[in-house]
Amino acid sequence: MTEDAALASPLASPLARARGWLADYRPGLRARELGVVQSVGDGIAWVGGLPSAAMDELLRFEDGSLGQVFQLSDARLGAVLLHQTGGLAAGTRAALGGRVLDVPVGDGLLGRVVDPLGRPLDGDAPPQASQRRPLESPAPSLLERDFVTEPLLTGSKIIDTMLPIGRGQRQLIIGDEGTGRSALALDAVLNQKDSGVRCVYVLIGQKRSAVVGTLELLRDQGALAYTTVVVGEASALPGLQYLAPFAGCTLAEAWMHAGHDTLVVYDDLSAHARAYRELSLLLRRPPGREAYPGDIFYLHARLLERATHLAADAGGGSMTALPIVETQQGEIAAYIPTNLISITDGQIYLDAELFAGGFRPAIDIALSVSRIGGKAQHPRIRAAAGSIKLEYLQFQELELFTRFGARLEPAMQARLARGRVLRELLKQERLAPVSAAGQLAWLLAFKHQLLDAVPPAEVAGTLARLLAGVAGSGLDLNSADADWLAWLQSALAAAP
Repeated sequence: MTEDAALASPLASPLARARGWLADYRPGLRARELGVVQSVGDGIAWVGGLPSAAMDELLRFEDGSLGQVFQLSDARLGAVLLHQTGGLAAGTRAALGGRVLDVPVGDGLLGRVVDPLGRPLDGDAPPQASQRRPLESPAPSLLERDFVTEPLLTGSKIIDTMLPIGRGQRQLIIGDEGTGRSALALDAVLNQKDSGVRCVYVLIGQKRSAVVGTLELLRDQGALAYTTVVVGEASALPGLQYLAPFAGCTLAEAWMHAGHDTLVVYDDLSAHARAYRELSLLLRRPPGREAYPGDIFYLHARLLERATHLAADAGGGSMTALPIVETQQGEIAAYIPTNLISITDGQIYLDAELFAGGFRPAIDIALSVSRIGGKAQHPRIRAAAGSIKLEYLQFQELELFTRFGARLEPAMQARLARGRVLRELLKQERLAPVSAAGQLAWLLAFKHQLLDAVPPAEVAGTLARLLAGVAGSGLDLNSADADWLAWLQSALAAAP
């Protein structure tokens, strides 16, 4: 047996193995940067040293805390805390993590509730994921994108007919608190059942009671099977609230690049902007308008620009984004809302007065628009709904004019009566989605004046019976108008 084999043998004496290690040892300089925490407070740690630190790099503290480099200066760096133990204090040593923050992605996240770092919040084991992706990544280039060609059906009569959303679109939901913004987004998620669309719902700065209510609704409706919930609740560190939408976007982005259609809801970006403002002020960045930092527009732009419809050679998937933003007293021209309106492809505005008046969903059709969704709308629905929006807006103006007691001609009175029927048709309760065939049914019935004789108080019942019979009619979006009209006339004539 050779000397090397004898040393490698498990029967070799410890002294012989030690001599072999010493013979192979070559001394060399091993440098490692270590920083020292100078101060900690409000989710921020100031660290001295670490001259080679890079922006967004992970920091590991000797007590087990975790941070992310967020501010660089000559003397020290500012870190946003992502995990903080009770032992983190001034004097604690810190070391560079050597990488940027990433999260687990993949099908193992479906049905799970996680925090922005991918840690489980539902009491189960950590999600099984064979791949990780960085939270920050560049948006797809222009050559990787394709036209929006397929609709994302929400089940809402107003949205799917007059404000359609396409797969790959960014549609803002805007309105005061308590007007049903989250309810509208949740209904859109629930309507993706059996559609093949994978959903990510991001809760930012929400109270725990609101988080639990959202989870119970998704679980009761069977939507958790195709949904991942990312939670950065109000009691979490500001850094986790700031990272929550980027984590949700990363999860959906991984499925998009794998060829799947995805829907991501950011609820809401007003809370996200406040968390970012808090971190920026604590890190002594110069404040701008309303004390927000100067890069607040870039913050949301780089998030929402990642939503798109990819070309076939880039994966062919899509990510549809539904960001939610809050207004104060209906001030749609406020700083953060106008920023998001300029970034997105349209907005759905919910009005507090409409909500108080019983018009649900309280969507103000005059202030709402979808800039590209009509191109993805089915041609039959687009043709049938072409004049609906204009007719409803004209009815609103005419109804406002008649409040002054003007005497109207019979033709004007007929237009008013028809407009009141349309208003009742557009009302919709929660958890009552309408299929694409059902949308075409009521559109054709109204367009061909089959519902004009129905009193407004009876419109809801008539519509419910009509939609209930569509499933068994054998008709679909490709059926001829003559077949639809024949069925509608017989269905309405047979109604009690």
